[in-house]
Amino acid sequence: MLPLCRWAAPVWGAAAMVSSHLELHKYSTGRQARVVTAMTLLKSHLFRYQGHVSAALILGGVDLHGPHLFTIFPHGSTDALPYATMGSGSLNAMAVFEAGYKDDMSREEAMALAARAIRSGVYNDLGSGSNIDLCIISGSGVEYLRNHEYLQGKTYARQFPVKYAPGTAPVLKEKVTLSQVAVIEGVESMETDN
Repeated sequence: MLPLCRWAAPVWGAAAMVSSHLELHKYSTGRQARVVTAMTLLKSHLFRYQGHVSAALILGGVDLHGPHLFTIFPHGSTDALPYATMGSGSLNAMAVFEAGYKDDMSREEAMALAARAIRSGVYNDLGSGSNIDLCIISGSGVEYLRNHEYLQGKTYARQFPVKYAPGTAPVLKEKVTLSQVAVIEGVESMETDN
């Protein structure tokens, strides 16, 4: 799925902090960190600030124990479910997941369900965006599908520059001023102390 929050800066700050901790963990132990380690770092960080960081996150990943999906709330509590939603359109998206989720879905079925859930969130919430991005996390890596679907395309093409016909807007007051410009030609040498 995707991380959502009201402001992007807290999410990027928390992600950068966890990323650096996980890299240090990798260098000190010589092994990849587990997904639960990233979840614990994030929840501890958010709990420390008691919700003032304002980051509501969905964390997903694959490690030696298999795939994991966590929701991390702004005050630091977590939940592990087979599907998760966060953000302003999450109630609509959750309804789609509850109705359509089943175990052992194929990649295409899971992508279609996630797209339907996001579409439901976008159409039924004014705070959501206007397109669908998907992030597919597997044991072989991460695949980002930016602009997987455009939901609300532009219905017009703006002309640049915009040209208005004379008389379109009334002129209430007109003031024209001219300034004088002096042009000096030639070169004068500067006095220096030699």
